[in-house]
Amino acid sequence: MSASDLLIDAECDTTPAPRPTPAATPARRLLLALSVVLIAFNLRPVFSSLSVVLPEIMASTGLTPGGASLLTTLPIVCLGLFAMLAPRLGRRFGTERTLLGCMVLILVGTLLRGTGSVPLLFIASAIAGTGIAVANVLLSGLVKRDFSQQAALMMGLYTMAVCGGAASGAGLTVPLEHALGGSWTTALALWAVPAAAVTLLWAPQAWRLAPVPGESGFVVSGLWRDPLAWQVTLFMGLQSALAYIVMGWLAPILRERGLAGDVAGYVLSLSVIVQVVTCLIVPSLAVKARNQIALAVVLAVLIVAAMLGAQFAPLDQIWWWAVLLGIAQGGSFALALTLIVLRSRDSHVAAQLSGMAQGVGYLVAAFGPLLVGLLRGWTGSFDASAALFVLIGVALVAAALGAGRSQYVGAVTAARRDGRHGSALQ
Repeated sequence: MSASDLLIDAECDTTPAPRPTPAATPARRLLLALSVVLIAFNLRPVFSSLSVVLPEIMASTGLTPGGASLLTTLPIVCLGLFAMLAPRLGRRFGTERTLLGCMVLILVGTLLRGTGSVPLLFIASAIAGTGIAVANVLLSGLVKRDFSQQAALMMGLYTMAVCGGAASGAGLTVPLEHALGGSWTTALALWAVPAAAVTLLWAPQAWRLAPVPGESGFVVSGLWRDPLAWQVTLFMGLQSALAYIVMGWLAPILRERGLAGDVAGYVLSLSVIVQVVTCLIVPSLAVKARNQIALAVVLAVLIVAAMLGAQFAPLDQIWWWAVLLGIAQGGSFALALTLIVLRSRDSHVAAQLSGMAQGVGYLVAAFGPLLVGLLRGWTGSFDASAALFVLIGVALVAAALGAGRSQYVGAVTAARRDGRHGSALQ
């Protein structure tokens, strides 16, 4: 079994048990596959579309750099807080109906951003972030359950759709704003259109499926006291911190350096698109290696070097730095997911480690964009952020030296003796 297969198996432990679904005919299976891809597309425009018009938002609303940093950070905090609730919600209401609720939250949150009200911008970010957090966790398990024979293909399409959504939000929002006469509110609200389309497509499929209770006869102990588990968690969180700094602040940094808003969006879009390549390649390299230390350290160094290049190198080189940044960040994200598998003895431990790494990791990641905004407000420029990039990079290398070791976390899986249903995240 490959690492990617085991990861999908581990994530499947957080979803209802397999059972027959109406998606038995080729047409229904094709519709289900299309729906999964479209849901995945809607998981990132909330982040990338906001960042490219952040200067206009600050100028028209009076939002301070500190307030802007909170605005970019809030959805990431939601990713950490609500990811851990996803398995319980999936078992209680069913995966399909829970995903329908997620899409409604993303749709409502995206629409509310179009009001132009600062309080509603924060509320909308929290609403959309909650839906994204839960959908992130449940989609992979749904793929394993209903596409077990095509899991690799579907997860590849899933990854490409996520990157495509992020790239579209970054690259198209400013042109939409210009086409609408400078209305950033309408440009942000228009991202509700793809969310509405997939909600309407998904609703008939989801609503006719009754919830099926999932259960686990196993309990995992010792994970949260294990140093290696924390090193894996920190690697996930710190590389995510750098990723969300790029998602939230690269475009404003480039605009402050003199790039036009649409060009800055295209640079961010290119960087995100490039991530697809290394997302598909790095897991196989990691599995074949004796350990993953060298790969993790090289990727960490490349991320920081590319971020510094984007911030300080001549602007005529920016496209090359964007490509390098995409290669490094796509690889680090894929490696972070792969390390969850490689450091786990079985799928039950992997499921728990995945919850720990993503739940705690995204809370750690939230401090990245928050601190960039605060430093911008305190110093009047983004230059001081370079020290933050290096500091996070050093911490990421330290985490890589531990997480990349060829060892298992010290958690133990045991059968439950009390007859209670287990939770995938305890």
